[in-house]
Amino acid sequence: MLLAELAATSERVAATSSRREKVAALAECLRRACPGEAALATAYLAGTLPQGRIGVGWASLREPPPPAPPPPALELAEVEAALAEVAALAGPGSQAARRERLGSLLARATEPEQRFLVALLAGELRQGALEGVMVEAVAEAARVPAASVRRALMLAGDLGPVAEAALAEGEAGLARFRLTVLRPLEPMLAQSAGSLDEALARISPAALEWKLDGARIQVHRLGREVRAFTRNLADITERVPELVEAARALPLAAAILDGEAIALDGAGRPRPFQETMSRFGSRVNVEQARAALPLSVFFFDLLHVDGEDLLDRPARERARALTERVPAALRVPRVETDDLEEARGFLVGALERGHEGVLVKALDAPYEAGRRGASWLKVKVAHTLDLVVLAAEWGHGRRRGKLSNLHLGARDPGSGGFVMLGKTFKGLTDAMLAWQTERLLELEVGRRGNVVDVRPELVVEVAFDGVQASPRYPGGVALRFARVKGYRPDKRPEEADTIETVRAIHADSA
Repeated sequence: MLLAELAATSERVAATSSRREKVAALAECLRRACPGEAALATAYLAGTLPQGRIGVGWASLREPPPPAPPPPALELAEVEAALAEVAALAGPGSQAARRERLGSLLARATEPEQRFLVALLAGELRQGALEGVMVEAVAEAARVPAASVRRALMLAGDLGPVAEAALAEGEAGLARFRLTVLRPLEPMLAQSAGSLDEALARISPAALEWKLDGARIQVHRLGREVRAFTRNLADITERVPELVEAARALPLAAAILDGEAIALDGAGRPRPFQETMSRFGSRVNVEQARAALPLSVFFFDLLHVDGEDLLDRPARERARALTERVPAALRVPRVETDDLEEARGFLVGALERGHEGVLVKALDAPYEAGRRGASWLKVKVAHTLDLVVLAAEWGHGRRRGKLSNLHLGARDPGSGGFVMLGKTFKGLTDAMLAWQTERLLELEVGRRGNVVDVRPELVVEVAFDGVQASPRYPGGVALRFARVKGYRPDKRPEEADTIETVRAIHADSA
């Protein structure tokens, strides 16, 4: 398959706001993929590299060599081999070698191919082909139900091999993806509800659980072996020995547990979220970090136990299995009720102990891994949004030399881009300022006076007092009194809140 076919498809997808047309264009392209190419084509069209980051910065892409004349001749497999070679370079002189190898690749690309490659490498291929659209495209290309692709994806955790199997063997290929202990699966996610009353109007009777201000954790155990994974499926086992010890002490032979890791103070109240996340980033001196900031784990779901998969079992049955196998001290507090007053009292109890709110869950729902399903609703008392940093401004006074004022954007599913909602420098500690300055400079794509534009990769949780109409910003709305609660390295930009969510908050308060 020629890279030009992907570049042309990307332009078609970017040129339409119709989800149906995007899916049709992507499916048409995937059908032309040869055996062994579907996984790579799927990843590239979704704007991702199979290798992850390959050490190529914006400076290496700013001035590409003159493009090759038509006709295009660059094969997809050649591109992947070249990028794998770039990613493997390390040591003294590796940066210059990367630029040279990358320049050689770009020189072989025609102008449309160059545009596609530069956007892909810069993390800016945002033509609206996010994972949900790609799932539908794979299903259409393979002529299988989207639900079958979605289920295989939740078990595999990677759409590439799922696309390969679907296009080669149809549903028979997808059926081979199984839940495997020690291999992470996509977590089930919750939708937002504006209030407890609204949540119980949609789900009743329901299970209510405290919404802890911690970090999502998935823990696998097989015999004495334990693996711990983050929300985005990164393996952090070596960084969280206390979680490993807790899981190993359970009376289980094999299990997959879903829960939250959280740092608590001496009174059992949550420490700032950023402190919890700092433990996940500690790769050295782990025991020292553990002594200074121990983590607690609280589980709320059991997906596999001793050879039996529980994914498709109703939530009440999974909860019963969890209660039988995991002691109360390691479980998220939970109550089942259809009584609004009882639910309100439970919410008050969570808030009094310093937590964010509650989750309201349907009792008969299966575990829909990888989905933001309507059977889980989160109710927060304080307004917060997960937004993406689009740019930052150099600070003044004691913040001179630090990137301080953040430009915040909500996700636009139609375009695949982001819509700016405002700026804030509030809530940033000195440690956060130092970290974000270093990280944002790594993501720099250009400067406008005092403003540093960055690739939209960092997700930040922002608290705010309301949403107001604003002709100043392209979305027509802006946040009131926005302040940073903490960075969310466990979330990808495509998981950020949408501009529709922000507009809905504004409409509800109007």
